[in-house]
Amino acid sequence: MTDHADTMLLTIFLKHDQSKTLAEIGAALDESGFWAAMPPEGVSIESWYVLMGIGFVVTLRLPPAKLREVNLVVERTAWGPFRSEFYPTYDYREIAAQKRAAAGKKG
Repeated sequence: MTDHADTMLLTIFLKHDQSKTLAEIGAALDESGFWAAMPPEGVSIESWYVLMGIGFVVTLRLPPAKLREVNLVVERTAWGPFRSEFYPTYDYREIAAQKRAAAGKKG
């Protein structure tokens, strides 16, 4: 398991404002500087998925001291086109694999 003792994971749901068209959402993100600002310096993207009909689910790895900065980037650049939800997250994949292997399950 990789040691990430000095970082945390943060999953952000960015839910599309469905009263706006995709073009309007894109224009708002471009105008706000979202693509240049996200993620902030010192924060890495673990995953970035589209949930069709909902929006983006982004998981970031960051030092806890960067949490406020991530929040500010979302508030300043994503509010309007998106509604946001934040979830502190941790990686359970390797633990689940070990438990499944101990139970005799493959995959």
